[in-house]
Amino acid sequence: MPRIKFPYGATMLEYDIPENRFQAELVSKMHHYKAGNTPQELVRAALENPIGTPKLSVMAEGKKNVVLIASDHTRPVPSKIIVPQMLAEIRKGSPDAEITIIISTGCHRETTEQELLNKFGKEIMDNEKIIVHDCDNSEFVYLGKLPSGGNIILNKIVTEADLLVSEGFIEPHFFAGFSGGRKSVLPGIANRETVIYNHNAEFISHPSSRAGILEGNPIHTDMLYAARVAKLAFICNVVINSNKEAIFAVAGDVDLAHAVGRQFLASNCQVDKKLADIVITTNGGYPLDQNIYQAVKGMTAAEATVKEGGVIIMLARSDDGHGAEEFYKTFSEEKDLVRMMQAFLNTPKEKTRVDQWQSQIFARVLKHARVIYVSEAPDEVVKNLHMSPAKSIEEAVNKAEEMLGNKSATITAIPDGVAVMVI
Repeated sequence: MPRIKFPYGATMLEYDIPENRFQAELVSKMHHYKAGNTPQELVRAALENPIGTPKLSVMAEGKKNVVLIASDHTRPVPSKIIVPQMLAEIRKGSPDAEITIIISTGCHRETTEQELLNKFGKEIMDNEKIIVHDCDNSEFVYLGKLPSGGNIILNKIVTEADLLVSEGFIEPHFFAGFSGGRKSVLPGIANRETVIYNHNAEFISHPSSRAGILEGNPIHTDMLYAARVAKLAFICNVVINSNKEAIFAVAGDVDLAHAVGRQFLASNCQVDKKLADIVITTNGGYPLDQNIYQAVKGMTAAEATVKEGGVIIMLARSDDGHGAEEFYKTFSEEKDLVRMMQAFLNTPKEKTRVDQWQSQIFARVLKHARVIYVSEAPDEVVKNLHMSPAKSIEEAVNKAEEMLGNKSATITAIPDGVAVMVI
C-alpha cells in the first residue's frame, strides 16, 4: 500500500492509498536530482558564467543607481543565497553604487517586515535599502504600449535605474508558461492597470496560455516586451527542489539565461498524466499554500489528470484564508459557473476586474471536477468558493467516495502540484 507524503504548510501530511485503487504518484524528477554542488556554489558559478551578457561586476562599472528586483513573500526563492552574491558583484564593479532592493509584489499584499527578515536575513535588512512595490500607490511612469495594446506603466524607481537586475526562480506557471525572468517586471513591479490588461480573459483562455508553453503565449509576449522596455539587464534565477533548495542556477540575459533554466526544468518536471477518479494534490507547502487564491495553481495540475466529473482533493493550509477579496466575492456572489465564465469572456481587456484571471482559471477547474479543500480556512469561506471543506485527507477521501458513489474510486497523487507539468 503506497504511503504518500504531501507538503502542508511547514509540515507533511501522509496517506496510505490502497494498492488496488492507486493509479500513480506524479513527481518531478527534480526532487531526486543531485546537483553535485551546494546552492551557494551553483549561484556563484552562474554569476561567473553569465549567458548572453558580461559579468554583473563588469555591467555595474560606472553605474551609480542600481536597482535589484527581488521576489515577494509568496515565492520560495532562496534570496539569502542569491541576493548577497549579486550585491557583492555589483559593488565589485561599482563600490559606491546606491543600491535599492525593490520587492516585486505584483498585485499581492504588502510583504511584512517579518517576512522580509525571513527572506533576506538580518544583515541585509539592517544594511540595505528595501522598498516594497505597491501596484496602486507607488509612483509610476508610462513607457508606451505592450504588443497587445495595453499601457506599460512601471514603478518609477525601476525606470530611473542606471542598471536594473533581478533575482527569482523558475517553475511551471499555469498561464505564463514559466515563472521567473521577465515576470520580475510584469507583473512584479507594474501598475495594476498594466497587470490586469495582460491578464485579460481572452489571453487566459488562449490555448497557449498554459504551463510550459511560451511559443504563441500572448501573456508571455507582453511580459518579455515589458522587461525589455524596462531595460532589465541581468537576472539570476534558480530552480528548486521540494525542500526549496536551489539545484540549478542561471544568470545573464533575461530571456537567454531564462531559456537555459526552463529547458532544465522542463526536462525534469514533465510527467505523463494518469487519469483517475480522485486526484490528491498540494501547492507545495509553505509559502505557496498560504491562501486559497494561490492554491488554484496546484489545482491545475490535478485538472490535467482527473477524469471529467471527478474529484480533486486540494491540500493547502491557507492560514491567510481566501487571500484576495475580489476573487472571493466573485464566487460567493455568483453560483452559476457558466454565467460567470461568460461574464469573464465578455469583459473588455482594459476593464479586466481585479483577480479575474485567477477566478477564470478556478472556474474552469470547477467546471471540470468537484474540489474538496483540506485547510485551516473557515468552512464557510471554502463553501462560498464552491468547494467542500475537510480537515484531513481521510475525511476528504470519504467525501469524494460519497460524491462519486464509488468506494473503489481510483486515486492519483501529486505531492507538489506546482512543481510538475502534467502532459
